[in-house]
Amino acid sequence: MPENRIKITTEFIKLDALLKFASLVGSGGEAKQLIQDGEVRVNGEVCTMRGKKIRPGDSVELDGQKVIVE
Repeated sequence: MPENRIKITTEFIKLDALLKFASLVGSGGEAKQLIQDGEVRVNGEVCTMRGKKIRPGDSVELDGQKVIVE
């Protein structure tokens, strides 16, 4: 699985914002729909909360792509 590393300078980033920031989705609406549909995994588990706080060390997976937050 391809793996990208994304560095954030804040304490956390919300899941929907991370998907946009990492260019895994084209819009906030797309992120919202994919999260609601259970297509996104956080640390290996399906997450349906678009406002989930993602912190350094967390991993997010979507469509065979993995992003690790630093």
